Amino acid sequence: MRREARLLRGAGVRVVTGGGDPAALEERLAPLAAEARGIISIGIAGALAPGLVPGDWVVGGAVLDGVERLPVDPDWSDALLESLPGAVPGLILGSDVIVGGPRQKAMLRRSSGAAAVDMESHVAARVARRYGLPFAAARVISDGAERGLPEAALVAMRPDGGVSLPAVFGSVIRDPLQIPALIRTGMEAGRAFRALLRGHRGLGPRLACPG
Repeated sequence: MRREARLLRGAGVRVVTGGGDPAALEERLAPLAAEARGIISIGIAGALAPGLVPGDWVVGGAVLDGVERLPVDPDWSDALLESLPGAVPGLILGSDVIVGGPRQKAMLRRSSGAAAVDMESHVAARVARRYGLPFAAARVISDGAERGLPEAALVAMRPDGGVSLPAVFGSVIRDPLQIPALIRTGMEAGRAFRALLRGHRGLGPRLACPG
């Protein structure tokens, strides 16, 4: 998440990182909302819809609490879809925990209809709705719907959005057989971050809320 923030700074937006703590993210977002023109949730996500691969963009509204939906601002959505090569429209499901397994992803796809899942969009959508602000989510796929994340990837994130290397190393020591899956996960995440950087460069100030 800290890497996401570094990529997005200077794009005409105020960047607030999630860090995997929904309550803390909401506390950081709420004081800024009074002066904001809109809220965009942007970064990486896991695919729920089959056919999405690492590096694909999904643009749309958010699913809160598994079923409630906040639609995307139409002008913002059009600008994002036109500027991001190959971007597809779709809902982003917000989750308070990492969704790492293909069976869980399939279940969430059936219950929500969302195309992707992340840990921030539902929080950003709640704050946008509370303050009556335009909202959009634009997310790059990091792991496909059929992919399961290794345990080392699930325990890696620190509260500040960085990577806890001791947690990763400890997990690998306990189960070295996960190393190939961990390498694959890292390569696919790298593909997602490169797409995020290309999107940042292509959009520039258009990341900022239109109107």
